[in-house]
Amino acid sequence: QVQLVESGGGLVQPGGSLRLSCTASGSIFSIAAMGWYRRAPGKQRELVAAITSGGSTNYADSVKGRFTISRDNAKNTVYLQMNSLKPEDAAVYYCNAAASSTVIPATSDYWGQGTQVTVSS
Repeated sequence: QVQLVESGGGLVQPGGSLRLSCTASGSIFSIAAMGWYRRAPGKQRELVAAITSGGSTNYADSVKGRFTISRDNAKNTVYLQMNSLKPEDAAVYYCNAAASSTVIPATSDYWGQGTQVTVSS
């Protein structure tokens, strides 16, 4: 009922920047929060950053000061500006939304397909 599409991943050198975008579409009733998770090879998925519809944010300690999450509620879009990228930031980044749909009016987690971020010299 709710679809998430990420974009903006790619290959950058250490110290470089990328901006990820995620747009929700479909039979959306409301979105309480959106965020970004990442999974590196051989590691568990971890929360990178999240933002509520009211603008409250949370960041993983490893990205504080380097990443910035923002949103455009009117467009149902969340962004992740990633600066000073490190090799350990390399992962598949997944967009997440806590949302309810007009079809199923209960808040559920929805996930995007992921976008690859590679950080290498």
